[in-house]
Amino acid sequence: MASSTMRNVHGKRSSYQSDFTGNGASKRRNLHDETDRNVIGSDDTVYRYLCPVKKTGSIIGKGGEIAKQIRSETNSNMRINEAVPGCEERVVTIYSTSDELNHFGDDGELVCPALDALFKVHDMIVADSNDDDDDLGEKQTVITVRMLVPSDQIGCVIGKGGQVIQNLRNETNAQIRVIKDNLPACALTLSHDELLQIIGEPLIVREALYQVASLIHDNPSRFQHSLLSSPSTLMHQPLTSSHRNHFARRDLEDATEFCVCFICPAENVGGVIGKGGGFINQIRQETGATIRVNTSETEEDDSIIFISSKEFYEDQSPTVNAAIRLQERCSEKVGKDTNDSTISTRLLVSSSHTGCLIGKGGAVISEMRSVTRANIRIIQKENVPKIAREDEEMVQITGNSDAAMKALTQVILRLRANAFDMNHGLVLLPTSFPYISQVSEFSNKSKYAKRDGSKDQDYSKLNSNSKRRSHVS
Repeated sequence: MASSTMRNVHGKRSSYQSDFTGNGASKRRNLHDETDRNVIGSDDTVYRYLCPVKKTGSIIGKGGEIAKQIRSETNSNMRINEAVPGCEERVVTIYSTSDELNHFGDDGELVCPALDALFKVHDMIVADSNDDDDDLGEKQTVITVRMLVPSDQIGCVIGKGGQVIQNLRNETNAQIRVIKDNLPACALTLSHDELLQIIGEPLIVREALYQVASLIHDNPSRFQHSLLSSPSTLMHQPLTSSHRNHFARRDLEDATEFCVCFICPAENVGGVIGKGGGFINQIRQETGATIRVNTSETEEDDSIIFISSKEFYEDQSPTVNAAIRLQERCSEKVGKDTNDSTISTRLLVSSSHTGCLIGKGGAVISEMRSVTRANIRIIQKENVPKIAREDEEMVQITGNSDAAMKALTQVILRLRANAFDMNHGLVLLPTSFPYISQVSEFSNKSKYAKRDGSKDQDYSKLNSNSKRRSHVS
């Protein structure tokens, strides 16, 4: 355990104490102001702790209550990245200004709020691992801590000629490594992340983590402003047996059903299903999502692709994974030029849920447009196709394949957070994903009236009161 007598590798007291009088008085602005939570300052202290996917429930809690409590008790900010398919870890970004001090440890040492929160997160994850080992009748003797550190900051841990990291190893008896290759998919390209790994007995790892955290605190990265970005990697991986077993151990009655509903041009349905149902069955098997194709009895040339799954918030989302994979096959080509890759993706969303996509004064939808470079519109319910229900509106995303994918990801992750009644401040939404090439069949269907009143063609004759008529394929 870190104590007030602990010294850093330079043989001096950490700057947590040296610059302050020790009364713990805050010089920092109120961290609970929503406008402050989305920005990391150049002098802030930032930690990015990698949490095993199956352990994130221990730091999130039902409805995000544990995460909220950590933020409240430490007066720090904490963001938990969405799980990246195929990655066994999620990034927990913890940050605060360094102007404020918290009492830490048994003897009340004064540290910055981010370090205080870092150890609350670490202790909870270790305790959860110990509980699992107790269930197996085993005693955990060695643990591993992994953190992402920007390349311009990792030097403070390594030191000239590796002297600092070697001193750390000697003083703590922990195995400390800096890994530059084969990084996890959740690492950021922009900040040229490197992986810091600490292995040893729990108390040894805790002391080493404290020493490393002190060094990171003293040496901010110039990339800090970008550390609230998300990984630019989205892989399509089948659910592993460990994911399925972990899911099976929990009560499915506590899971929440999350759904995505595409409007798909009728001529694209064959591509969604595949020969003999091969493609749709493959997506079902690899993602674990339920996928249904509903056809319309109206005059509309549209069908509904309904994707759903029972989920726990801390897990990777089968629905999100399947929706991303099916997007292009469910979209229509809108460019006149055959070389134009512009597509239009249409979703049906309950009118009661579109608010989370619009935001106060349109702030959220404006941000999504800016980040993704796609055109995102909420279509008024009286102008949506007949296949929609009375209480549904249409979200239309238009852009090139890459922009449309980014926008769809933003939209459905916000809808997912809303479905779980989560505070958006606890969830880090991806801002960039690579284009995923898929075979598509497009139609040259026209566009619909927009919420802002603009129209490309008149669809006012559509009857918004007609209920969806569907058959399950």
